[in-house]
Amino acid sequence: MLKASQVTAKVIVRLFFILLLVSLVPFAQGDNHKLHNLYFTTPHKWVFIFPCVLILGFISLLVYCTIKKYKEVDMNWLLVLNTAILLAYGITLYIRVWHFIK
Repeated sequence: MLKASQVTAKVIVRLFFILLLVSLVPFAQGDNHKLHNLYFTTPHKWVFIFPCVLILGFISLLVYCTIKKYKEVDMNWLLVLNTAILLAYGITLYIRVWHFIK
């Protein structure tokens, strides 16, 4: 069980970072004048607290699992779950922004 959680945690974290780098390609191309007029507004500012908690949780779990060298099964699975939710959130946000700038 330990080996499966270690491999799964490492794979999903690497997948997250690869997708993050791929999503930054349109910003690096230089033709991002459409992104200058893109603003995120909401009537309730508390909506932004949930992505912040998700990102902070990912960072803290990643640091903790890296320090412990992925030896704690429960923390590895928490990292996998947090990263999967963060991936889903990031993909939906990317698709939404992509539709605005197309």
